[in-house]
Amino acid sequence: MPRSDGVLTALGHPAALELAYQRLRPQSGRELSRVAAALLRSPEELQADLAPLVEVGAVRVSGTVLEVATPVELLRGVVDEQAASAEQARALLDGVGRAIGLLAADQRLSATGHSGDTRPVEGEVWVGGDVFGRVRTTLLGSSGDLAWLRPDQWRGSREDRMVDLVAEVVAQGRRSRAIYPVRALHDAPHVLAARLAAGEEIRVLPELPTRLLVIGDSHAVMPEPLGLADLPLAVVRLPGVVEAMGSWFEELWGRAAVPALDDAEPRLDLRQFLLEQLAAGAHDEQIARKLGISLRTVRRRVAALMSELGADSRFQAGVEAARRGWL
Repeated sequence: MPRSDGVLTALGHPAALELAYQRLRPQSGRELSRVAAALLRSPEELQADLAPLVEVGAVRVSGTVLEVATPVELLRGVVDEQAASAEQARALLDGVGRAIGLLAADQRLSATGHSGDTRPVEGEVWVGGDVFGRVRTTLLGSSGDLAWLRPDQWRGSREDRMVDLVAEVVAQGRRSRAIYPVRALHDAPHVLAARLAAGEEIRVLPELPTRLLVIGDSHAVMPEPLGLADLPLAVVRLPGVVEAMGSWFEELWGRAAVPALDDAEPRLDLRQFLLEQLAAGAHDEQIARKLGISLRTVRRRVAALMSELGADSRFQAGVEAARRGWL
């Protein structure tokens, strides 16, 4: 009988997932229909069983064949993924550090102040109520340009009203810029198209760490703590914090890609993103999850990219892409 302790449980996953993984290991390389029959499952039930294991990179389906990662391959994938995440976090922290450096160069403690002097932070925390109404009042009561990080907000029920609000702000002669994750191009192209039509400038990155809205040099609106939560929201009017958040946004904006337009629908050439993910050692399943596209699409585009580069391996593709200046 399979043991409930193993690599997956050591990595913090439930024992049930470990048991499912161990039951499937002897089935690696077999047709899915045969695996389903061997486990006394219907093909549909097997697909449902496989979903959480595919999510953690323990198994993958190549055509109609099941491939189960060995414990060594599984650990290698986790290490590679964590290394890529650590590199992204380091880059973000570098950007914040540079922003703080800019503030330090411009601001000094008052020569007449005393070490014990304090004053309240300018701002408040919204913990409930009509969030859209408050955002609208804040935007229309201010005069600065808008800078948004929008990792997931297009899923919200108030997005139609947000599009109208952006159009209203842009009509005042103000600029609205937003950064979305790449997967939004596939999950919600209609939302991006609507905001583009409203006059917003849009760029994309592989992923975003938090929601954020910076209004000129007067307001920074962000979850408290940072992340994807709708509430509570911290609305800060302290100039130094607003400037730091604005500088961070500019760092991300400079690294983000501009999607092309086709009949007002945002699209993106994924070549640069695929190269970056391959260079970071990401597996096809990880790339598919991050970019919000199917595993088959990832493999097809990677194959096309290697053909374009005249490479026989991913390593050769990386070398040739670097030589051409694509990375």
